This record gives sequence, structure tokens and C-alpha cells, in this order.
Amino acid sequence: MQPTDKVTVAAIGDLHVTEQNVAPYREMFAEISRVADVLVLCGDLTNFGKTSEAEILAEDIRTSAIPVIGVLGNHDYECGQPEVVANILTEAGMTVLDEQAIEIKGVGFAGVKGFLGGFGRGELAPFGEPIIKAFVDEALNEARKLENGLRTLRTERSVAVLHYSPIAETLEGEPLEIFQYLGSARLADAIDRFDHVKAVVHGHAHHGTYEGQTMRGIPVYNVAQFVVREQFKRPYALLEI
Repeated sequence: MQPTDKVTVAAIGDLHVTEQNVAPYREMFAEISRVADVLVLCGDLTNFGKTSEAEILAEDIRTSAIPVIGVLGNHDYECGQPEVVANILTEAGMTVLDEQAIEIKGVGFAGVKGFLGGFGRGELAPFGEPIIKAFVDEALNEARKLENGLRTLRTERSVAVLHYSPIAETLEGEPLEIFQYLGSARLADAIDRFDHVKAVVHGHAHHGTYEGQTMRGIPVYNVAQFVVREQFKRPYALLEI
């Protein structure tokens, strides 16, 4: 494959695998393997971050015929063992992005879970109580990790992979009162530093809007499966990068 050839990326967020599921995404992963070059999972891969849930998803990931990459979501932290969840998925062949970036067929991928914090005038500032400053520090740290990952890439095209949204536009459809809990503009600040980012994918906002863009015009896609299904009558998005 030449560096200028388009790469088809299948992206889906919010799988929410439970202990009661039996091979919940095996058929879909097989279908995606026939139509895409890379499968990107945008967090909330499990419902409660349980080992058993991660193991169920891991079995489906093993059947994928194409590379699988992605990030964890807030649900994957619920049991307090995100490292265990990540290790199970990694052993199944998935590349869990966080402190690393990866290149596949000439396209770079960097990603983090992200964090909440708000947008515009509603963005939380690091002022006042220590716990507020710690909260904002977490948002800043996720943005720094994303920026560092994107900086390591030497590709002309790259995709930023998130769980939380970097913009408010793809949250439209959710109650306005919870926008600040669904993402952080600090993530978009990091993304807009790089000319090579051609697309951003995220999940988390189940009732949001499929498409928006950063201040610099980089396209952002909310690929929470509930949003994508309404848009395309299938639970995953296909992007040409």
C-alpha cells in the first residue's frame, strides 16, 4: 500500500459488554474485517470494567482479521482495575492507546480516554479548592498525553481516538446541562496543534450528533454505536483516511 492510498477505518464506541453477553460482537467484527483496514474502539468497551466482561470482548477481538486499536472509557474504570481490563484486551491482540501511538498502513493513530471539564465559558478553571484543581489537572493531563502521542507520529495522516468528546457540537441532542460532563475543549486544543490530524473519533454521548469539527476545521465523529446506528442503520462508522 502506497502512503497516498486511502485507509478505511471502522470506528465504534460504547460496546458495553456485560457478563450475560455471548460473543456479542463476533459477527460484527467479521463483517468489519471484510470492509475495513483498521477497527477502532472508542471506549466503554465493558459495562462495569469487570474482568469477566473484558474476557468476553477479548474472545471476539481474537477473531478480527484486521488490526484492532482503541481506548478505554469511564465504564471501564468502574471496578477500579482499568490496567487489568487493558491487559486482557492487549493479550487478545488489541492495541490500547494511552501512552503510545501506532502507525498502520501509513496512517497514525494516537488516543486517550480523555476527561470531562466543559467547553467555552462553561469550561472549569483550576481555581479555588484543591479538589477542583486536581479535577482540572486530570483534564490537562489527558490533553497532554494526547498531544504527546500526536507529536510522536511522523505520518502525513493521523486519527485521534478518544472516549470523551473534544467539542460541544457532537454532543447536541444530549441535555445541555450535562455537556460539561461529556468532554473537554482541552482535548481539541491539543488536536488543533497538528496539521496531520485528519479525523477525530469519540464515543460517550449516546444521544449526541454524529459529526462536527474543531476550531481549525478538523472533522470530529461521535461514533457511539447508538448515534451511528441512527445515522447509517449499522452500529459502526466507516471513514476513509
